[in-house]
Amino acid sequence: MRGQKELYTLFEELSIRFEYYEHPPLSTIEEAKTHWKDYNSGRCKNIFFRNHKGDRHYLVILEHLRQLEIHDLEKRLKQGKLTFASDHRLKKYLGFEPGSVSPFGLINDKEKHVHLFIDEKLNEFDRLAFHPNVNTATLVISKTDFLKFLDHTGNSYEFIKLYD
Repeated sequence: MRGQKELYTLFEELSIRFEYYEHPPLSTIEEAKTHWKDYNSGRCKNIFFRNHKGDRHYLVILEHLRQLEIHDLEKRLKQGKLTFASDHRLKKYLGFEPGSVSPFGLINDKEKHVHLFIDEKLNEFDRLAFHPNVNTATLVISKTDFLKFLDHTGNSYEFIKLYD
């Protein structure tokens, strides 16, 4: 299986079950749609931001068909001006390259620096799909197991209404 070995080891330790799907490298939602069509799950878009001072980092997870309006997001998150985090910051805090952004990268955030904002729309799904820290595969896990994973990482997270 492609992906971070430590992630699969952790899943085994936590008794997290998943379905594994391998595919060509996917860097955009448009590319992913053709491979995701048979997944019985919520499909997620993951975007990594930093605040204007660069001392806070956020992973925003939203339903894949939603278009992100950054100024609206800034108002909803109440974290000040946001910008996309650099490739260097992505590697430093989550341990992977652009195009592979996933909440599973939190296993690399030993300082629990990254806070997650999760679109409450994703509560409508029993299962969710994410990359296993590489963009050549997708894992589908239950929402319950996803929350178990988040609780294990110790990173702060919250479900919020991202859209009206």
